[in-house]
Amino acid sequence: MSRYDDGNEFPAYVPVAERRARNAEAVKYLTQKNPHIHPIVVTGRTLASTWWGQAWNKNLERYADFANRIGRGRSYVRHGAVIDLSLNGGMVTALVQGSRQKPYQVEVAIEPLKAQTWSAIVKASEGQITSLSDLVQGRFPKTLATLFSDHGGLFPTPAQIHMRCSCPDWATLCKHVAAVLYGIGVRLDEDPTLFFGLRNVTVNDLISQAVADKADTLLKKSEAKSARALDADNTEDLGALFGIDLDDGNKP
Repeated sequence: MSRYDDGNEFPAYVPVAERRARNAEAVKYLTQKNPHIHPIVVTGRTLASTWWGQAWNKNLERYADFANRIGRGRSYVRHGAVIDLSLNGGMVTALVQGSRQKPYQVEVAIEPLKAQTWSAIVKASEGQITSLSDLVQGRFPKTLATLFSDHGGLFPTPAQIHMRCSCPDWATLCKHVAAVLYGIGVRLDEDPTLFFGLRNVTVNDLISQAVADKADTLLKKSEAKSARALDADNTEDLGALFGIDLDDGNKP
């Protein structure tokens, strides 16, 4: 089976500008049939700029199972070849434009995070994440970032990622699938909360306990402050009652 889109041993070189134009035309044509398509658009020099997008990509690139082939998808995703990509829970469906007129269909299924792992992460996160905004922007302690991104943490291992492409490439991780995997990182840049749907966990589990802990701390501080104020008021009331000046211990 050929490793190339057009079935030739040595496919003809296609200039980048021509590839971009061809992919843009494919998006335009597909939009006429389905106005709800969501192509992957990379605007900057890097494929991902947020903590979640970058962590997703680094996780993919650190595994030997992926390292030798994942790079084949970078140019595809940069040049707009992922003309549609949607995330629905742990299932990612996409269309990737190759050299053939009809785009290839790609599916990537992510296994849910194990309940035991999630419980441990939620417990370790208690009191360390103050808001959803901080979480999605990657504003949390480095120890927590390490916990999230470590092997066996939040991000899936190769064995937990199941891939399928309609292209004739003999490899499971073809360049079309690789482009989609990088495309997921772009989506996480746009909305990091989508990550938690991929692993079938609830993002509020990380936030609610942290907010509850913070509220409890503020309440205790408020009660302590009120108690100190009450003690001061009691001193003044006793002095007025007996017509004497009581020393509250704070005066020089």
